[in-house]
Amino acid sequence: MSLLDGTSSIDIFSAANQGSAHLQSLANNALKSGIDLYMKKDFRGAIKEFTRAIGLAPDSVYSVDAANYMAKGYLNMDDPENAIKAYKTGIRLNPYRDDTHTQLGNLLFAEERFDEAIDEYKEAVRLNPSASNYYTLGQGFLAADNYSSAATQFNKVLSMAPTDPAGNHGLGLTYSRQGRYEDAIRQFEIAIQKDGKFYDAYAEMGYAYADMGIMDEAQKQVDYLGHVDPMLADAVSRYMYKVDPPKMKYAQAGSTFLYTMPNDTNVSALDSYLKNADASKSFTMVFQFDKQMDRESIENRFNWQIGRSTQYGPGQAYNFGLPIPSTEVTVSPLPENVYWNEEELSATVTFSIKQNSTADGTIDPSHIEFKFTGKDIYGNSMDDKFDQYIGFSGVA
Repeated sequence: MSLLDGTSSIDIFSAANQGSAHLQSLANNALKSGIDLYMKKDFRGAIKEFTRAIGLAPDSVYSVDAANYMAKGYLNMDDPENAIKAYKTGIRLNPYRDDTHTQLGNLLFAEERFDEAIDEYKEAVRLNPSASNYYTLGQGFLAADNYSSAATQFNKVLSMAPTDPAGNHGLGLTYSRQGRYEDAIRQFEIAIQKDGKFYDAYAEMGYAYADMGIMDEAQKQVDYLGHVDPMLADAVSRYMYKVDPPKMKYAQAGSTFLYTMPNDTNVSALDSYLKNADASKSFTMVFQFDKQMDRESIENRFNWQIGRSTQYGPGQAYNFGLPIPSTEVTVSPLPENVYWNEEELSATVTFSIKQNSTADGTIDPSHIEFKFTGKDIYGNSMDDKFDQYIGFSGVA
């Protein structure tokens, strides 16, 4: 008998157990209620129930699940900071569950807090050194630009799961980030050999080929993915458009400058106003581009050069390489202005030609060269094989 109240220690223990069981039952009911509300997308109500479940029985085996559900509820409410706090609550309740560390790491990764994410991934590996946890840690190192450590993790994945394509995929990603595109493509090919339906590897090959500028090979990946995973195909296609250097395609027929006329053309043949000595006349050339250009760049007239052809191909030299007559006039080397039409992907270049003082000026319109050295909307410089135009041979 107790000297204080006359009850036995057995009775006290039994009452405590009954109280604990009752609290755990209430906590379980709160968890179930929270899950029901979560499934109905009442995330605010669900979070209240999950909080209640943890408060009633923090030592319950289900308390971590409540915390993890709470984190997902906050994420659905676009509140990552409270989601992070919820995952950390789950870790305090049970620091030995690697899945909670991984989920917290994934959220920190999404928030670009890579060093913190790596810490969580490392703990998950310590608790459970599985191939999937090593792979996730490798992704963390990759995001932090720690390529040697990333490769180490992906090689561990390969040794632990040699038939799984994940290790090769991870190594391919690592090599791509390092600019080792041929090595990357080889790893992606091995991944596909292991699993022909591992479509991410096809996509990554497409990205690698695009980064190498081998667009026809990148397009092959897009064509294949178009049949099996249209969303991935679209993503690769968009990336190709983004990284492909911009090109000048052709001059539109609406240009007012008669750029196909031969050498030794009288300047007055371009416009009757130029029959007058020292007269000056503005002309336009309208150039078609293959992608959206940066307006500020393309409308900056100092990014354009106009002059006699500098080409060396057959017949491409100004005046066909013949001596230039004394009557030959020059074109203003800079445009007067440039207008970019973003809907038609065209640039209208306005420039002037001046008649000489004896009104007998000549010119070789088909060998006047127009060159652009600006950038597209993604900051890519012009493809140097398609950045200039002469009427004789077109884009060069």
